[in-house]
Amino acid sequence: MTFGFIGTGNMGGALARAARKKLPGENILLANRTAAKAEALAAELGCRAVDNAAAAEQAEFLFLGVKPYMVAGLMEEIGPVLAARKDRFVLVSMAAALTIPDLRQRGCGDWPVIRIMPNTPSAVGEGVIFYTCDGVTEEELAAFLEAMSGAGRLLPLDDHLMDAGSAVAGCGPAFVDLFMEAMADGGVACGLSRPMAMECAAQTLIGAAKLMLATGTHPGALKDAVCSPSGATIQGVRTLEKAGFRGAVIDAVIAAYEKSAQMK
Repeated sequence: MTFGFIGTGNMGGALARAARKKLPGENILLANRTAAKAEALAAELGCRAVDNAAAAEQAEFLFLGVKPYMVAGLMEEIGPVLAARKDRFVLVSMAAALTIPDLRQRGCGDWPVIRIMPNTPSAVGEGVIFYTCDGVTEEELAAFLEAMSGAGRLLPLDDHLMDAGSAVAGCGPAFVDLFMEAMADGGVACGLSRPMAMECAAQTLIGAAKLMLATGTHPGALKDAVCSPSGATIQGVRTLEKAGFRGAVIDAVIAAYEKSAQMK
């Protein structure tokens, strides 16, 4: 299989790194508006830097890693190249907010499409990648999922729910980063060194998340297990609740979801 990436920004680069775990470097094509960026990533991963036309001509799975408002222009550029192909290929869109019908209206025609919503932890194999398909065979989907398995958890999701999933998993790393930084700041305020506080906060988040996934226990029950009667933890939880912590997080997810609806 040959994977082509048009756009090697944060997400395109993260997915290219994930694909490189499963595919030989010569099977990964990298293209970017700023050629030097694609060339630098290609040198890092041992892949091939090409232009958009070459990626469109050769890739069996072609990732469209551009902003939603750029999709129509990109398809005007590479559409004739794709139309001239005699072999089968799959377009893979990571454009936020654009449903598969939206993509088809912007030049993706009747070609097979996989729409994905990944997040940045995909770069280290701990991502969430939602996907939905149209016109893709079972064999193509299986090959795609295997090649991208190094990115993290690939979860099927209906097209109309992609924005909701992205508001949690796509935007969520920024929310978690804020919480992690605040946790570390609190540790520094209590006397920990900055490096120790950062490592402690990060590992605590990793551990809590893995515990929930491994046990299937509701996070509320896990929280209760840490909150001893008259203990320190429950006082911290009380302080967070007094500040509206959970309501603020819920509002942040809803705000991100509503903004996605405006980005088409």
